[in-house]
Amino acid sequence: MLDMCREKILVLALFSIYFISAVDANGSFPALLAFGDSILDTGNNNFLLTFMRANIWPYGRSYTMKVPTGRFGNGRVFSDIIAEGLGIKKTLPAARKFFIAPSDLKTGVCFASGGAGVDPVTSRLMRVLKPSDQISDYKKYIMKLKVVAPTQANSIIANAVYLVSQGNNDLGISFFMTRSAFMRGYVTSGLYTTRLTSWNKKFMKQMYDQGARKFAVMGVIPLGCLPMTRVFGRCNLFGNMLAERYNGKLRNGVKTWPSEAGFRGAKFVYVDMFGTLMDVMKNYRKYGFSNANNGCCCMPTAIIPCINPHNHVFYDFVHPSEKAYKTISKRLVQDIKKGLA
Repeated sequence: MLDMCREKILVLALFSIYFISAVDANGSFPALLAFGDSILDTGNNNFLLTFMRANIWPYGRSYTMKVPTGRFGNGRVFSDIIAEGLGIKKTLPAARKFFIAPSDLKTGVCFASGGAGVDPVTSRLMRVLKPSDQISDYKKYIMKLKVVAPTQANSIIANAVYLVSQGNNDLGISFFMTRSAFMRGYVTSGLYTTRLTSWNKKFMKQMYDQGARKFAVMGVIPLGCLPMTRVFGRCNLFGNMLAERYNGKLRNGVKTWPSEAGFRGAKFVYVDMFGTLMDVMKNYRKYGFSNANNGCCCMPTAIIPCINPHNHVFYDFVHPSEKAYKTISKRLVQDIKKGLA
C-alpha cells in the first residue's frame, strides 16, 4: 500500500513538472499583436471605404470553406502563420471585427491594414489605416483586454510578441509609384529610407509607451522581384537595392534601440523577409514550387486563377502564397523565439 502511494506521488510530481514546463514554454509568448500592412492584415480593410480589400474572390481559395476573409492571399497570411509557429493559435482575428471572443482578445489580434505604411501619407493615399489609427485601435484593445482579463492584462501586454511590417508600401507607392516622397523633399532613396526608419522607431515607441516590450520587426520583401515589378521576367535591380538600403538601416536600428533610454527593458529582433523569400525564389523547385516569377491570379498573365496556388511562390502581383509564408516561417519563427525569449 505504501509503495502504491509513493508511485502515485511520483507520477503526480512528474506530471506537475511537465505541466509547469509546458506552461512556461508557451507562456513566454501569451499573445501575438500584429501591426502594419497587407502581409499581416487579416481583414481590417473589410470595414473601410477603400479599393484595397481582399474579402472578394479569388482571395481565400485555400482558407476554411474557401471563404474570402480579407486576407491578401489564397489562405492564411504571415501573421497567422507566425501565431501558429509560436504555439499561440492558428489564426489571428482582425481587431476591427464586430465581435472578438474573450479567448482571442487574450491571445492577440491584428491591427494591420493592407496598403498602409509607416509614412502617414502612404495610408492616406490608399485610404487605409494610418499609423495613428492602428495605435488608436491598440489602445482600445487594451481597454477591452482589461475588462475580460483584469488580472492578466498587463502581463499579456508586456510578454506578447509585437509583429511589425512597415515599409513595403512606403517604398513601393510613396517613393516609387506616386513620387509623393519626392514632392515632400525626400529626393533620394537615402533621405527617404532614413526617414522611414525614424518613423518606424516612433511607431514602436508609441506601442512601448502602452506597455509593449517584445518587438519582431520585419524587413521589407524583395520589392524588385515581385511579379508586378519584374522586367521581362527578371528582378528589378533598383527595387531590390531600395529594399536592401532600407532593411540595412532598420536592422541597425533594431540593434541599437534596446540600449536607448526610451526603450528600457525592451527586446527587438529583426525578421529577415528579404533574405528568406529571395532564397525561396532562387531555389523554388527545392521547396516544392513550380513558379517563382508570376502570380497565381490577378495579373495579365493569370486572368483566370491557376488551378493550384500552392505551386506558386506568389498568389497575386505582390503577395506571397500561404505555402511561401509557411516555408519562410520555419526559420523566422526560430529567430523570433531566440531573440525575444
